[in-house]
Amino acid sequence: MLKHRAVITGMGVVTPVGNQIDEFWDNLMAGKSGIGLLTRFDTTDLSTKVAAEVKDFEPTDWIEKKESRHMDRFAQFAIAAAKMALKDSGLDLDKLNKERAGAVMGCGIGGVTTFEEQKEVLMKKGSSRISPFFVPMLISNMAAGHLSIAFGLQGSSMTIVTACASATNAIGEALRIIQHGEADVVFCGGTEAPITNLAFAGFCSMKAMSTEKENPDQACRPFDKRRSGFVMGEGAGVLVVESLEHAKARGARIYAELAGYGSSSDAYHITTPVPGGAGAVRAMRLALNDAGVSPEEVDYINAHGTGTGPNDATETAAIKTLFGSHASKLAISSTKSMTGHLMGAAGAIEAVICALAIDRGAIPPTTNYGQPDPECDLDYVPNSARKQEVTMSMSNSLGFGGHNATIVLKKFV
Repeated sequence: MLKHRAVITGMGVVTPVGNQIDEFWDNLMAGKSGIGLLTRFDTTDLSTKVAAEVKDFEPTDWIEKKESRHMDRFAQFAIAAAKMALKDSGLDLDKLNKERAGAVMGCGIGGVTTFEEQKEVLMKKGSSRISPFFVPMLISNMAAGHLSIAFGLQGSSMTIVTACASATNAIGEALRIIQHGEADVVFCGGTEAPITNLAFAGFCSMKAMSTEKENPDQACRPFDKRRSGFVMGEGAGVLVVESLEHAKARGARIYAELAGYGSSSDAYHITTPVPGGAGAVRAMRLALNDAGVSPEEVDYINAHGTGTGPNDATETAAIKTLFGSHASKLAISSTKSMTGHLMGAAGAIEAVICALAIDRGAIPPTTNYGQPDPECDLDYVPNSARKQEVTMSMSNSLGFGGHNATIVLKKFV
């Protein structure tokens, strides 16, 4: 079967380091951290005190006030990022065949803010006071649902829930839709708003998050021997992916080609990656095969790189297994060192980074890197951004439950 080529023509982000593409990129290149002491609720009794919160986000800048009150924060983020991506793409919705346009979003948790608020209403005021919007605000598919409604997209609309691999799986499934000729345009990415008392306490109980207190902006240390856990983040990223034919017909600007996608399962443990990273190896290999490229053609990997002990060592081992001697020549960075871990949205903003690395010829750093770990001995672009032409980039996302997803982007020619 002839596969249609897919290209990225628009992008939008809401993140802890910036809510516009240029601000986001410039802050990453400068090594600016979006991590700090958590401000949303009291952390006195919690072992983790830090988070990567979105700043200066006003929902009514993007959504009518009445409508915004009926959306959980995760859906608000998604609509804002999607509207930025639409504007960036230059698409004219009035000229779009909306039966051939869809939305595929990733979200790991959904409306946990709404869940907590309505549970309090139930306990204090009784079941008769529960909001009729409770369920539509809670369910994680509503990011794609609201996006489709807002833009009138009548093609496939779905949400992928694979924990921290959600957004990368969503982008990969959007690629499949384009490759198979089922749509001309797909809005895709991920969104998450998990910074609530309940969710935060749950991750604290797992002992999965960084316990850094003295230097909050340095709490996430991917691949560093001192790493003590991930930092919870929030936000959204949305990409406009089009068939090459559709993009060329309207003279669209192309950031990069979305060339390959691979997905696999560890089938091993609910939270711990399989030793040696065999599942990640399979996902990366499948993505390269889908793109029709060899490992030696990859210049840059945006790693999952959460700053947890097992994950960073396992991902490093997986990269070395697949890439062999080329692994030492790869530029690898974990931008979670600055953005925190956006969980179901992480792969979306990291796909944006991979596209920008190709488009702008530069690679953002892994910050807070100071003490090498013998198990993590590759080039992690430590602490300072690097000017470098990138023709092929890869993004990895590895989620609880053993979900692995990888996408490959390449310079459009």
